[in-house]
Amino acid sequence: MGTIQPKVEEPADEISLVHAAKAGDISAFEELVKRYDRNVFRIAQHITQNREDAEDVVQDAFLKAYQNLKNFQEQSKFYTWLVRIAVNEALMRLRRRRPERMVSLDEDIKTEEDSMPREVADWSPNPEQLYTQGELKEILGKTIQGLPPSFRTVFVLRDVEGLSTEETADALDLSIPAVKSRLLRARLQLRERLSKYFKNRTGGDGKK
Repeated sequence: MGTIQPKVEEPADEISLVHAAKAGDISAFEELVKRYDRNVFRIAQHITQNREDAEDVVQDAFLKAYQNLKNFQEQSKFYTWLVRIAVNEALMRLRRRRPERMVSLDEDIKTEEDSMPREVADWSPNPEQLYTQGELKEILGKTIQGLPPSFRTVFVLRDVEGLSTEETADALDLSIPAVKSRLLRARLQLRERLSKYFKNRTGGDGKK
């Protein structure tokens, strides 16, 4: 006979924690904070490009989420709802910091989507152009920072944080076509900027 394995408690699923938090269980909400605070911080830092602002965004987002938990209708994931709150907080900080340049995810952005190439899934540089992973990460981070906020936010949620197109649309209160369009533009801009960077690094003549 085999030995009896001790029962391992599986972590509570998200919706169970949400229900417990709604019922007044502070520890359940604290568990949600522990699960998602790093993700929310990364998103906030990408948008604000400032660590202190990002830390404030995380605190404000979780506080607002807790205060408005009763209004969460559970039609989407709690994390998606939380990301929406955090993105709004981050964009408000950008507006206060740059009043002369209003930042919005609702503004219409003209695109030439119909004339754009569809084969842009691989927007990264060629493998031979990739140096160490650490260097690439730093270069990519700086390049992402150069994107317009509306493109950068969509790219971070979709390609960095791994949200689905539907979740990204829900979190940003955008249509799915708008998310796809902005993601396409973000990838194209990143591809162009990274290509220029690596071309300069190899001498600018394009020779291998």
